[in-house]
Amino acid sequence: MSFARVFSAQTAGLRAQIIDVEIDTAQGLHSFVVVGLPDKAVEESRDRVGSALKNSGFKSPKHSNQKVTISLAPADLKKEGPLFDLPIAIAYLLSSGELSFNAKDKLFLGELSLDGVLRPIKGALLLAKRAKEAGFKEIYLPKENAREAVYINDIKVFGIENLTQIVEHLSSGVDSSINQSKALKDNLLKTSTTDYKNGVEFCDIKGQESAKRACEIAAAGGHNIAFFGPPGTGKTMLARALQSILPPLSQQEAIDVTGIHSVVGEIQGGLVEYPPFRAPHHTSSYVSIAGGGAIPRPGEITLAHRGVLFLDEFPEFDRRVIEALRQPLEEGFVSISRAKGTEVFPAKFILVAAMNPCHCGNYGTEKECVCPPSRLMQYQRKISGPIVDRIDMWVHVSQIEHTKLSDMQKGETSNAIRGRIISARNIQRKRFGLNKVLLNSEMGVRDIEKHIVLDAKNRDLLNRSAKQLELSPRAYHRILKTARTIADISNDENITDIHILEALQYRPKNPFTQ
Repeated sequence: MSFARVFSAQTAGLRAQIIDVEIDTAQGLHSFVVVGLPDKAVEESRDRVGSALKNSGFKSPKHSNQKVTISLAPADLKKEGPLFDLPIAIAYLLSSGELSFNAKDKLFLGELSLDGVLRPIKGALLLAKRAKEAGFKEIYLPKENAREAVYINDIKVFGIENLTQIVEHLSSGVDSSINQSKALKDNLLKTSTTDYKNGVEFCDIKGQESAKRACEIAAAGGHNIAFFGPPGTGKTMLARALQSILPPLSQQEAIDVTGIHSVVGEIQGGLVEYPPFRAPHHTSSYVSIAGGGAIPRPGEITLAHRGVLFLDEFPEFDRRVIEALRQPLEEGFVSISRAKGTEVFPAKFILVAAMNPCHCGNYGTEKECVCPPSRLMQYQRKISGPIVDRIDMWVHVSQIEHTKLSDMQKGETSNAIRGRIISARNIQRKRFGLNKVLLNSEMGVRDIEKHIVLDAKNRDLLNRSAKQLELSPRAYHRILKTARTIADISNDENITDIHILEALQYRPKNPFTQ
């Protein structure tokens, strides 16, 4: 056989595309070419595949006086990365007659080292999911990546160590040394790649009871929250402790989050079973936060999907970065458009922002502020009105008495708080049913009209307060959603004036002063 075809796949953004790997060998002067818009890593596959075949005991295409043409289809799609090494090697062995098997329902992925050992690739979970959707029955990929792909049901996953092993398996049809789906999955059901590993629990935080209460509300309803106050009062600790009270991810959420992290190469095996916590430095670039590049890639706001995005020293971030939060905070996704196309990345996260009242941190406190008026105004203007509007809760974190710091009495544990949050979220799931809305913070206008009904007294209270505080319609709706979450935590069916007043206290006119 001088022609052979096998199947592979690659990711583009958070989507996966099936790629046909075709190979044709013909008599003539030696040449070994790859066509189909390959990037540099794909072109270099010729050298890796040639050496891997030679060192695995097969005849290298470089040692044959023949013309070898490899086509990666569709030809108008840019091919990236080294994951085509394995399918190219398998296709060559098929075309040269050194291997014979039916490649129809099989998909191959993997980078080859020069001695034929397979190296891990990125995006294995998304690629396995796409393979299943395309009707493939078996997927062959590096052993390390099998720990991700195995969570996709109804497709056999084979973890491969080297080229010789897969050739023996395909030739004989059986090889007990290759891990198959069921046995591998049984060993991984209780493994995860992340945990509540910030090392901070609410019982470790002295005082700040009002801020802890705000964290509980934010976690229960998925509300965005901002802490402001003098330096050293515990804002960062509160933000890091918030992750410890979030419930574990559901099976579908875990698969979605793992797929995102797999694409950027942050998975070492298993599912991301706990909400991610992302804390980029304030010097981070716009692309690293929002995502993008010539070929759009997920940024920090997408890596925080279904988890927490913590932005410490919030006003110190570049203004362009802060304004990039508008779309994800409002709609739960970010759309990145480039000349080559548009990618839409999910970004449903809890934003936790922390900031000082000014550069020196003493504005509005008993200590003297040394910031000149111009710099103070510049600092406070960094946070625009639209961003302030999109943050549901603004919490002042004040200085605490030093005697409380030496108090040995422990506060409420994160586990106890998490139990109440799980109960509140179960109420929300029951309320929304099969709707795409999962949390109160995700409700749209129609959902608010359907699920939040106020009596005349409480409606009048809210309307008068909104007028006095000069709230925008967006802020008005966010207060309703926050009040609904407060009622859920208390297991109250109806929203009362107590819930509304507590929600209103989180909307100060000036977030930099109390």
